Amino acid sequence: MIQKAQRISIKPGANTVRDEALALCVRGVSKSFGGLQALKDIDLDIARGSIHGLIGPNGAGKTTFFNIITGLYTADSGDFKLLGKSYSPAQTHEVARAGIARTFQNIRLFKEMTALENVMVGRHIKTHSGVWAAILKTSSFKREEHATQLQAYALLDYVGIESLAKQRAKTLSYGDQRRLEIARALATDPYLLALDEPAAGMNGTEKKELKVLIEKIRRDNKTVLLIEHDVQLVMGLCDQLTVLDYGTKIAEGSAEQIQKNPLVIQAYLGTKSVRPT
Repeated sequence: MIQKAQRISIKPGANTVRDEALALCVRGVSKSFGGLQALKDIDLDIARGSIHGLIGPNGAGKTTFFNIITGLYTADSGDFKLLGKSYSPAQTHEVARAGIARTFQNIRLFKEMTALENVMVGRHIKTHSGVWAAILKTSSFKREEHATQLQAYALLDYVGIESLAKQRAKTLSYGDQRRLEIARALATDPYLLALDEPAAGMNGTEKKELKVLIEKIRRDNKTVLLIEHDVQLVMGLCDQLTVLDYGTKIAEGSAEQIQKNPLVIQAYLGTKSVRPT
C-alpha cells in the first residue's frame, strides 16, 4: 500500500535562479497563418513570482501566443528567455523540461486514468529510469516510482483533491478536473505555470476557490501567466496585465492602469470600468 505524503510546499529548490528578475522575456514574436497575421512583433516581460494576465477580445492572438511559448506552434520570429537563459520553444516536451507547464482551455486529462495516475504522468518528465528499468522492474525504478506516487499524492493534497486520488478523472466534477489539470502541470516542477482560461465553465464558488489556489501558487514562488475572459477575476488577481488586439499589444500595466486606458476600453472592456472582486 502506498503511504500518503505529508503536506508540502511547492517552493522551487535547486532550480531557483536568484539573480534574475524576469521569469519570462520574449521579444519580437510574430506569427502568420497564410495571409492572416495572428501576432505582430509582441514583446512581453513577466516578473518572477508574479501573476501576469494576458487579455483581449476573441481573436486577439492570446491562445496563439500561449501555443508559441509552450511549443505547440512555431513562431515566424522572436527571441525567448526563461530566467535569463535562452530557450527554443520547438517541442512541448522541451518546453516542459525548460521549466514551463500549461493547462488548456478545453481540459485535457486522461479520462480513464485515476487522478493519481494523471499527476504521475506529469511527474514522469522528472524521472530518470529508462524503458528497460521499467520493464525489468529494477530496484531503482521501484524506488523512483514510489517517490513519484508520494509526490503525486502531495500535489493532489496541495490543490485540495487528495481524497479523490483513486477516482477516474472522468468521474470528477468540472471544478475538480480543473484542479487536477493544475496539479498535473505542477508535477513538472515548472518555473512558469501558464493557465489557459482556467475559470471557463466554472460557477461563482468555483471561481473564488480557483482564485485562492492561484494566489497560493504565487505565494510559493511560482510565476503564473493567465489567459482569462473573466475580466473581474483577472483585475482582482493579476499584478500586471498585457492586452492584445488583432495580434498586437495595445496596453500593459496594472489593473488600475488598464481600466483607464482608452484603447483597452474601446477594444475590450467597453465603456464602463470593471472593478476587482
